[in-house]
Amino acid sequence: MNKKIDNNVKKIQEEILNLKKSILNLLFQKSSGQLENTSEIKKSKKQIARLKTQLSNLNGEKSA
Repeated sequence: MNKKIDNNVKKIQEEILNLKKSILNLLFQKSSGQLENTSEIKKSKKQIARLKTQLSNLNGEKSA
């Protein structure tokens, strides 16, 4: 079971990294005036927060 938690943690960390890269690209698009749907930035940030919450819950299970 511990190995399963480790795999989930790695997947979540990878997804957070991808979302951060996505936000960076969205911010560049926004500054150059190419981004039409600015709400995508907010959605990505909220998704990162959700993933970090899952990550902290998994770490809590791991240490318990």
